Amino acid sequence: MADMQKTDGGETGNGFSFLGLLRRPEAGAAAGFVLIFIFFSIFGWDKNFLTPLGASTWLNFASKVGIIAIPIGFLMIAGELDISIGAVIPAGGIVLAMAVELYGINIWLGVLLSFAVAAAIGFINGLIVTRTRVPSLIVTLATLFVVAGLNAYISKQLAGTTQHSLQDVGPVSEFILGDYHSLIFGEGDGAITIFRSLQSSFFIWIAFAAACFYILHVSPWGNWIFAMGGDQDSARNAGIPTNRLKIALFMLSAMAAALVGMTEAVLANTASTTTQFGMIFNTIICVVVGGVLLTGGFGTVTGTVFGTLTFGIVFQGINFTTFDKDLNLLFIGVLLLIAVLMNDSFRNMATRASSLKKK
Repeated sequence: MADMQKTDGGETGNGFSFLGLLRRPEAGAAAGFVLIFIFFSIFGWDKNFLTPLGASTWLNFASKVGIIAIPIGFLMIAGELDISIGAVIPAGGIVLAMAVELYGINIWLGVLLSFAVAAAIGFINGLIVTRTRVPSLIVTLATLFVVAGLNAYISKQLAGTTQHSLQDVGPVSEFILGDYHSLIFGEGDGAITIFRSLQSSFFIWIAFAAACFYILHVSPWGNWIFAMGGDQDSARNAGIPTNRLKIALFMLSAMAAALVGMTEAVLANTASTTTQFGMIFNTIICVVVGGVLLTGGFGTVTGTVFGTLTFGIVFQGINFTTFDKDLNLLFIGVLLLIAVLMNDSFRNMATRASSLKKK
């Protein structure tokens, strides 16, 4: 299973193979992205969907979901799930805000502290899952409410409020963690805009996706993750440190959630203890649309990125059309169903074609 993932699903591993292309987990996600992009480009043309400023709307939204969706995808490939991220996101922001504003800690030390808290939450999740064999859905559901409760309790005990300001973190810190960026050549009517008003989270997402692509598709750890999702007992018997790897994946998921919380806090100059339940479903939708199987052992970083972009367009794109905004959830539900059917169709088509070719 792992070898097939790393050789791009090709027939021989050499040269281009159309059947191999269809078998790739991201094939359906890429096709879905193209169709959705064309759809909203047509219906959102008059409301500037394709302009740099319009594109930044759904790209900024996708970047925050995407940073978390990739490690969630890792966990789902390994046969696990983490829904505690809904409470870890605000935890990342309030730990940073309280560290800087309440205790006067340097912003980057505050970032490290926030990562450390998130890593501890992920470690606890992974430890409970590996030691008790309780399904990760149940474990992280419990952690979700535990962390959410601690967010509010500790905030009130230490600061007397659940709303925390985060002012003046410095130009460098703001540039890296939470600012709007534009690249425009020239002035006036002749100006050429490459991108406009993209948040720092977008560039963090791109860099993070590249690093995760290396981990899953180039490094030996990728084979281990796929092997765990395919058959965990066989993976353990083969010498793969399944427990340690699983704990590491839960830690990565929690730290990614905390990172999103910190970028939001720096950008808005404020942090809140409000649990982001919606982000839980958003990330899972992106991963599933990206071609990752709920049964584990199958998926790619590229597919998750395509799934996230598609979801970002659907979620924000309706604002650029004349469709009733109340239809937004309808669009998302239809997208999820079509994406799952399309991914299955691509795999079945490739499997049938491959069988006929061998005959």
